[in-house]
Amino acid sequence: MARRIAAGAAYGGGSIGLLGAATVGLVLAEVQLAKRSVGNGGVGAPPRADGRYGASLADRSGGAEPLRFAVLGDSTAAGQGVRRVQQTPAALLASGLAAVAERPVDVRVVAQPGAQSDDLERQVSLVLSDETGPAPDVCVVMIGANDVTHRMPPTRSVRMLSAAVRRLRTAGAEVVVGTCPDLGTIEPVYQPLRWLARRVSRQLAAAQTIGVVEQGGRTVSLGDLLGPEFLANPRELFGPDNYHPSAEGYATAAMALLPTLCAALGLWPEEERPDVSRREGFLPVARAAAQAAAEGGTEVTGAMPTGPRGPWALLKRRRRRRIQEPNPSPIS
Repeated sequence: MARRIAAGAAYGGGSIGLLGAATVGLVLAEVQLAKRSVGNGGVGAPPRADGRYGASLADRSGGAEPLRFAVLGDSTAAGQGVRRVQQTPAALLASGLAAVAERPVDVRVVAQPGAQSDDLERQVSLVLSDETGPAPDVCVVMIGANDVTHRMPPTRSVRMLSAAVRRLRTAGAEVVVGTCPDLGTIEPVYQPLRWLARRVSRQLAAAQTIGVVEQGGRTVSLGDLLGPEFLANPRELFGPDNYHPSAEGYATAAMALLPTLCAALGLWPEEERPDVSRREGFLPVARAAAQAAAEGGTEVTGAMPTGPRGPWALLKRRRRRRIQEPNPSPIS
């Protein structure tokens, strides 16, 4: 299914139905029930994480310019659900990146709560506008949940994401995409909607991976990473609206993204060769995408030319490291 979605996105295909007609009535009824239960925590706009992180590292950088880091996507990318800047994904990732690179990191967040993949064109234009100076060195994109809940055709969703990655890569930026989370872990969602939400979100995550890798980006699966942990610890990992992650939930996601973010910039000390003991290896991209969608924290990046079974990719399970809470300072 992921291959079909990605192929439809690449070649202009239309919507690919994921639900049988007999289930539509029940699903729609449960969606309305879930909507009444979700979002009652009084969560306002996310804190603004734009700023310079690791400013104290300027002396160690030997006069090197700060790394330019942009965050695009939806409310999860923006950090909705937490109250402090230091708890947002952008701040956590910038702090970790600054520590590894031993250079300050300038952050710009254009992620928009409620955004779907068709908003990425606008966000990329903001990131690449002349007013902000050179293109970012690296970008993180987190998108997909609203595409599922608003029933955007998956082929259109992947097409919009692929186009955004292509524009960023053409401008010279490295791109890491946190794929669609597992929506089957949301507490107020009941069966059979929970099963359907999990299936659809994982299919979209796998299709996103195929599209992103084909454009020269990297992906990290967030679905299964957050899934079991959120399901087992909803009070710790969900925020007050029972939908967006809490501070601990965002920290979990950031720990999964940071190694790939650093690897994209050539900063991560791990060997790039696959570790067989960690079940890493070279696979056809569609197979790698499916495995990644089923196991959170798994990175997929393009690795080999097209072969008899199509494009190949490198599947890696990088070791996560705890990120210390950052102390941002405004960009002057």
